Amino acid sequence: MSKTIKVALAGAGAFGIKHLDAMKIIEGVEVVSLVSRDLEKTKEIADKYGIKHVTTTLEDSLALKDVDAVILCTPTQMHAAQAIACMQAGKHVQVEIPLADSYQDALAVVEMQQKTGLVAMCGHTRRFNPSHQYVHKKIRSGEFNIQQMDVQTYFFRRTNMNALGQPRSWTDHLLWHHAAHSVDLFAYQCGSPIVKANAIQGPIHPALGIAMDMSIQMKAANGAICTLSLSFNNDGPLGTFFRYIGDSATYIARYDDLVNGKEEKIDVSKVDVSMNGIELQDREFFAAIREGREPNASVAQVLPCYRLLGELEQQLI
Repeated sequence: MSKTIKVALAGAGAFGIKHLDAMKIIEGVEVVSLVSRDLEKTKEIADKYGIKHVTTTLEDSLALKDVDAVILCTPTQMHAAQAIACMQAGKHVQVEIPLADSYQDALAVVEMQQKTGLVAMCGHTRRFNPSHQYVHKKIRSGEFNIQQMDVQTYFFRRTNMNALGQPRSWTDHLLWHHAAHSVDLFAYQCGSPIVKANAIQGPIHPALGIAMDMSIQMKAANGAICTLSLSFNNDGPLGTFFRYIGDSATYIARYDDLVNGKEEKIDVSKVDVSMNGIELQDREFFAAIREGREPNASVAQVLPCYRLLGELEQQLI
């Protein structure tokens, strides 16, 4: 494919804006349609980014013949059905994490991808962050092997707000969203499937209806272990912190920053063409479309993560 890839983006919230900013600097890509709930706000964003078609329904965007691909930044509960609808309409699709909030729905997306042969990937951004790419390359070269990962995912969200501090129309979830990042990353970095996992959770929030604290333990087939702590009750510092303990080094990653066990900074600026994980994720999506290949973080590759999340959910009932 040599022509410009024309994209519809659904969901103009915090993460939708991150994708719009990323696509502005990727050659051969044009966002031609923007979908979101609030028409007036969506028009304002569309005007800022030079997007001509604005709508409140995904169906309107899918009906546009010149749309080649769709990026979904919509509420979690809509992801699987919308991804399937995109592929049924003949569009390549990238779904922001999580792919679904049940294993059966995630499996249905994979089955539709296999049926259509279209490119379908999920926004497991940690696979693309330069800090984690640096560690991944050390593992691939045989210089480093994970013995243990310790991951802390901490936010302060006692009310239903998004990353921009705006009210959400849906409820986020520690297991199906935030744990998905680390469950997938652990198996991906180890290059070994997860064979044992346990989960416990704290009290259910009376208004939000979700657990605000959770702990997960995992073991990979190669013997590596991972401990994951998650909280919506933590009043700072916020974010996710990854400690890789290996046979030859210790690495501590936070988003795109990486230090060794002595807190000495490691330069990851030359690991890839950008320091922006969302941009690198989008670049992979469009490259896979052009090259007619399976992308890193394809829906098939991340399916084991959702199978495990489903099993952990059963432990939490």
